[in-house]
Amino acid sequence: MRAIWRVFAHILAQERVALIRGALLSLAVLAAGAALLGLAGWFIVAAAAAGAAGAGLVFDVFRPSAGVRFLALGRTAARYGERLLTHDATLRALAALRVHLLERLAAAPFARLERVRGGLALNALTADVDALDGVPLRLILPLAAGLATQLLAAAMVAWLVDPGVALWVLGVYLLGGGAVLGLGARASAAPSRRAERALQALRARTVDLLRARGDFAVAGRLTDQAAHVLAADARRRTDRARLDAIERAVGLVLTALTPIAMGGALVLGMAGVAAGTIGPAAVAMATLVALALAETVQPLRRAMADLGRMADAARRVAPDLAAAPAGLAIAPAAPVPVPGAGLLAQGLTYRREGAARAVIAGLDLAVAPGETLALTGPSGAGKSTTLALLAGLIPASGGRIAIAGHALAQWPESALRAHLALLLQRSALIRGTVRQNLALAAPEADDATLQRALDHAALWQAVAPRGGLDLMLGDRGAGLSGGEARRLAVARVLLRKPLILLLDEPTEGLDGPTADRVLAGIRAALPEAAIVVAAHRPRERAWADRVLALASAQTGTPEIYTARAGF
Repeated sequence: MRAIWRVFAHILAQERVALIRGALLSLAVLAAGAALLGLAGWFIVAAAAAGAAGAGLVFDVFRPSAGVRFLALGRTAARYGERLLTHDATLRALAALRVHLLERLAAAPFARLERVRGGLALNALTADVDALDGVPLRLILPLAAGLATQLLAAAMVAWLVDPGVALWVLGVYLLGGGAVLGLGARASAAPSRRAERALQALRARTVDLLRARGDFAVAGRLTDQAAHVLAADARRRTDRARLDAIERAVGLVLTALTPIAMGGALVLGMAGVAAGTIGPAAVAMATLVALALAETVQPLRRAMADLGRMADAARRVAPDLAAAPAGLAIAPAAPVPVPGAGLLAQGLTYRREGAARAVIAGLDLAVAPGETLALTGPSGAGKSTTLALLAGLIPASGGRIAIAGHALAQWPESALRAHLALLLQRSALIRGTVRQNLALAAPEADDATLQRALDHAALWQAVAPRGGLDLMLGDRGAGLSGGEARRLAVARVLLRKPLILLLDEPTEGLDGPTADRVLAGIRAALPEAAIVVAAHRPRERAWADRVLALASAQTGTPEIYTARAGF
């Protein structure tokens, strides 16, 4: 429940005024319903008693009837206002929460982003947030309004009728209703969680199926993966059916509490009538108030059935409710790049959390503007990790990095990304045109600039006959070959015109002549950039001015510098 309260506190902080007004209107709805039935019962019995006693002509029917009309109309208006305020406020707060979670995800450390699965991220932004709409709407606000109405009604019955009758009615709904709802919440917790997890598995497996449908088809596993999707859906349906059965059972027992509360109030009231301490009209009022209070517990059965689902979602979301995490300790103003200064690393060290041995230990490198440095070494030597450290994507365990003459920590994030670009091994391409993919790097670039970037990446001749910049791509660049997708990513990074360019295997998947054209185009597009390339192929090493051979993390041997082989 602590996570649920944290989520509610976050939503309340976003929409405090609207939710407080909605809570007051919810209380007004329930209180008006109890007062309406109580007044109507008193009015009918009192009028009948006055007529039987021959006092019908002097009995005031106008004020009670006006009260009944006022309460009926007021209850309707309050219900409309409550629904409007609470739902609007909750939807706005959840929309802001989705944006907040997305910002947290975008600001997460690079190591965490590498582990994020698309299906899980989709669940966090959709299913989890959708589950949380019940926290204010079906749980907290109805619970608070219902409890307040029960206490208020009990106080009025104790004052106007009899304390014993008030205690009976309050005990039935507060203790009996609370016990039934608590047992229902406990019984539904497991199937509620299982149903939600099955739904998340269904979404994740569907996303995986759609993304890798080609690979599954080639491997002959498409039918098996589809069967996994259907199995998750079957589990979800089974648990939802069990959950619905529990909810119906809880509703049935809660319904049975109403005649118990009414019957007890009637018996105790008639005993008071026989003793001459209570009037018949007051007994009718108390009995119908007991009937009206059923409205304070019945709406909670849905919340109790979904409590496990909401609690699980809240536990996943609550850790990300804090403010966006602080990244590098950076200054608010961007420093001015020092002319002639490129990229410098001194004593660079990186050790994964809990690891006994550093991946990178005491690495020194310097790359001047217009110079290219190739990083080589066996798999696991730390080439990609070194690029991530130089880009500021992961924090170094020790050492110093300077970009354009200033320490990495002095660069604001926006300025750092304007002067430094990194091409990862796997670059994301979006569904859309080639132009739209390139616009991610340079939204204001004209078609001529985009075409030059594609030409430098040796891609323009391949896409020009197929629509050029207007060539439509599918998910993850579907419609391009692997090599073409790689070259599109190269063209996009060139449009950034960075002072520092970090490349992770830029010619992977390209034939020799095409790879040579791409490497030549990169330097032609960025003649003054300091370039560091993680090289696996001889032509990438030959392209560089200098080569730095990283020692394997397993051997612990020192780094070896070799001279340029020529290009």
